[in-house]
Amino acid sequence: MARGPRYKVPRRRRREGKTNYYKRYRMVLSGHPRFVIRKTLNYIWVQVVEARPEGDVVIAAAHSNELRKKFGWKAGTCNTPAAYLTGLLASLRALEKGVSYAVPDIGLHRPVKGALVFAAMKAANDAGLKVPVDEEVLPSEERIRGEHIASYAKILRENGLLEKRFSRYLASGLQPEDLPAHFEEVKNNILKTYSRQG
Repeated sequence: MARGPRYKVPRRRRREGKTNYYKRYRMVLSGHPRFVIRKTLNYIWVQVVEARPEGDVVIAAAHSNELRKKFGWKAGTCNTPAAYLTGLLASLRALEKGVSYAVPDIGLHRPVKGALVFAAMKAANDAGLKVPVDEEVLPSEERIRGEHIASYAKILRENGLLEKRFSRYLASGLQPEDLPAHFEEVKNNILKTYSRQG
């Protein structure tokens, strides 16, 4: 640990590994809303946030559990297809509030090519909300639709391990091999809902 008269204790959220203040400072100085993506083991949050002197104000938000409750999603709530749909939902809500551009904020998540956070950013750009991101890091269309999960499920079915690994999918009435078609169904459901409201 650093010692001496010039040592300065880092701020609490930096000590806890929650906030990179240097990155936050740069994003706030941009003057644009932030497209905030956070994930846990089970869920994904996507928010469009504006920094104000009194604190951050959430303009629009979506939680991956909403996909189940409101749009009939039967698959997992923390995979690439769920990240895309959650990003799409938050972006459509932000567009309704008049937001057309936001800077990406992935917090302390590592920017790995094809990561969940980039699936949400791709959804934003597909919806019409401009979020700058390099095309090279975005996941492929096949991955966003969940084709990698469906092909993995086929292998497990052949080996008799499907019930063990995909018990939640099966309990909700979804065959994992049908995930790409189910993804398209839920995506169209979201788009129809917001086209009617518009």
